[in-house]
Amino acid sequence: MLDSNFNAKLGDFGLARLVDHAKGSETTVLAGTFGYMAPECVTTGKASKESDVYSFGIVALEIACGRKPINPKAPEDQVVLVEWVWELYGKGEVLGAADPRLGGDFDGEQMERLIIVDNFILSNY
Repeated sequence: MLDSNFNAKLGDFGLARLVDHAKGSETTVLAGTFGYMAPECVTTGKASKESDVYSFGIVALEIACGRKPINPKAPEDQVVLVEWVWELYGKGEVLGAADPRLGGDFDGEQMERLIIVDNFILSNY
């Protein structure tokens, strides 16, 4: 999404239906989808540009891995996407996180870079 000055904005589309856009973008209540919200948003209730970057990192990782950020049905060591990918990265097996539905039909170097950049973004939290 873009604002009137063409600045990139991310939003929870479910929340977009609840907002009175005539009142502007000010909010007094934090709301969002668990798993996409930066940890400081959850603990402080305040969003920031940095928390938007965190959410973008989660979305990019979700696309690369083909998984939701939180999957309670996954094996215990894979429930939290960020933690699972970080562990694979530590083992030097970062491509093991790539969406298996891609069948390996991707540039491995580009996928590895995407996941490593995501790890860098998300590890700062």
